[in-house]
Order: sequence, then structure tokens, then C-alpha cells
Amino acid sequence: MILLSGVSVLRAGRRVLSDLSLALPEQRIGVIGSNGSGKSTFARLLNGLILPTSGSVLVGGIDTARDAKAVRRKVGFVFQNPDNQIVYPTVAEDVAFGLKRERPKQAEIEERVADTLARHGLTGFENRLIHELSGGERQLVALAGVMVMRPEVLVLDEPTTLLDRRNTRRIAAVVQGFKGQMVLVTHDLGLLADFDRVLVFEGGTLLADGPPREAIAAYLAVSG
Repeated sequence: MILLSGVSVLRAGRRVLSDLSLALPEQRIGVIGSNGSGKSTFARLLNGLILPTSGSVLVGGIDTARDAKAVRRKVGFVFQNPDNQIVYPTVAEDVAFGLKRERPKQAEIEERVADTLARHGLTGFENRLIHELSGGERQLVALAGVMVMRPEVLVLDEPTTLLDRRNTRRIAAVVQGFKGQMVLVTHDLGLLADFDRVLVFEGGTLLADGPPREAIAAYLAVSG
């Protein structure tokens, strides 16, 4: 369960999110809104990348402001631009990065990396250099680096925005197969058709909240 209580976020004196209170028990939650609406700030609140100026964010009962590290062990975050989270020069090294901080045995690291790469259609990419990969392949590597940690919650901030149609389908297939709770920020409204709930942000406030068809209709009504 994700719980936000009276959450506001200020940046440089400007209110980015205002007095947001939500309980999010659903498995698949979409987030949409115009640029600058506050949706990316909302996503970053969920794993402690951004802390609320006022109010609280709890994930599984853990307050992000009190124990962000514990929250990040539960919540995996995928950025719009994979270059913001890829840190190592080869695919296998990068996917293994988070595991090494947990210090499992090397054999377990290799097994989990190989299994995760296979699930993401990246078998044989272990020694490929990141800078030689396409944008879609880099996004899959970034996603694999999160999924190898086996998060309970997956938050994705517009992961298909920079991709062509083929790679968008590849990312969508991986997203569809995730069994935990997911929060997907996206401009691709078609990805949300079978989601449980969609949140619509506008001007730092929650404009609409409901089933995909109703929420998307409300979004289209204001976005033109």
C-alpha cells in the first residue's frame, strides 16, 4: 500500500504539488498529465528521490522521509532517459551493480543477471558496450538493472517517450509481465487500457482519479 497524506512539494518557492492525499492499493496505476503538471514529481516521491515539503509518503508503512533507503529496497525506479541511471560500461556490469551492494555470492549474481537479461530479451548482450546500444536497448538494460533487484513496487517515469514503436512494444511487454505493484507515468495513453486506476495531474493538483476510460476522458477534455 502506498499512502500519501497532505503532501505538498515546493521548489524555488513554487508549489509543484499541492495538498495531495491518496491511498494506492491497486496493482496497476497510471499517471498522466501535461508537461509541468507535477506527475514526475509525484513519481519521485514514491521512492524518496524527492521528499515532501509537508505531509508524508508511506510505502508499505515506511516513511520515505525517515528511511529512504528501506523504501528504495522496495521500490524500483526507471527514468525516462536510461543514461540517467546506467553507470557501468558493459551490460552485465551495469545490471549487476545493485546486487553487488547486497553482497551475495558471485554465482548468485551471475545467475540473477543471466535470468534477468533473458527475461528482457538481452541474452548475449552481457559483454556489449552500453554506448554501442540503441536507445531501446539501453532502456531495456536500465529496466533490467531495476528488475534484477526484485522490487515489490515498480515506478516508471515515461520509459517509452524517447523510443520508436518497436522498442516501445518491447518495453510494454516487459511492463505487462511485472507481477508486483506498478506506477506508470506516460504520455502513451494506449498503455493504460487495462490498468486498475489512472491519476490525472494538472497544475500540481489531482484533476481526475478513476478507471482508465473516465480519467483519460477528463485529461483529454483539458488538454485539447
